[in-house]
Amino acid sequence: MDFEFALFLALVLAGLIILWDRSIGRPKRLQQSESGVTLRMPLLVEYSRSFFPVILAVFLLRALVVEPFRIPSGSMLPSLFIGDFILVSKSSYGIKLPVLKRQIIPLGTPERGDVMVFRFPRDPKTNFIKRVIGGPGDVVSYHNKRLSINGQPLSLESVKLVNWPSEDQDERIKTFLESIGEENHTIMIDSRRSSSSIRVKVPAGHYFVMGDNRDHSNDSRYWGFVPEEFVVGKAFFIWFSWDSAGGGGVNWSRIGNVIE
Repeated sequence: MDFEFALFLALVLAGLIILWDRSIGRPKRLQQSESGVTLRMPLLVEYSRSFFPVILAVFLLRALVVEPFRIPSGSMLPSLFIGDFILVSKSSYGIKLPVLKRQIIPLGTPERGDVMVFRFPRDPKTNFIKRVIGGPGDVVSYHNKRLSINGQPLSLESVKLVNWPSEDQDERIKTFLESIGEENHTIMIDSRRSSSSIRVKVPAGHYFVMGDNRDHSNDSRYWGFVPEEFVVGKAFFIWFSWDSAGGGGVNWSRIGNVIE
């Protein structure tokens, strides 16, 4: 059971308690009051009336506007670190019915280069985050660790990372600035690992995604495409970061960064 569904259940329960009080509890208290007996509002009703608007606001905010996520793995290095807490826009690609997750108002579609959160096709209860590489109709190929879209190799420029932890400066780890159209992002290549070739055409209503940490990412190369109905939203902001890999502590340099 995900947090959104738990909020929904809490909202329904609080609403039912309030309705019961209005239809049965409150009239009974008023009747007793007229007889000279004062009945106090039950504590459960007090809590329900106090927390219902708060639960409703949080539920609608998470379901329709923005939702927080935590990065659990290094598959999106160097763009996203383990321990980054990010915000995901739930309305970038359309408005969906809460809980049912069915789109009712289309507002856009994932674009190549977007960092996207989605439900893992093999386990829809688990959320994944990857970069969109190809959309419906695109032909995506990956050969000798070089990515091509519709027959055009993506531009790569060797770069060195700034403020990268010294213990991670491995000569076998190469970083490149990769360009998808006008969008640029940094990827990592591990020369120690071999890579198989793949060439696929993205079917209608699906997306091909990859991690920026190309040799350490479980992505579309291994399990296939992301159905459109599994898309959660677009990641856009790092609001907090905890440096769990470095022994713990707030990673202040990460906070406030826009996700590109």
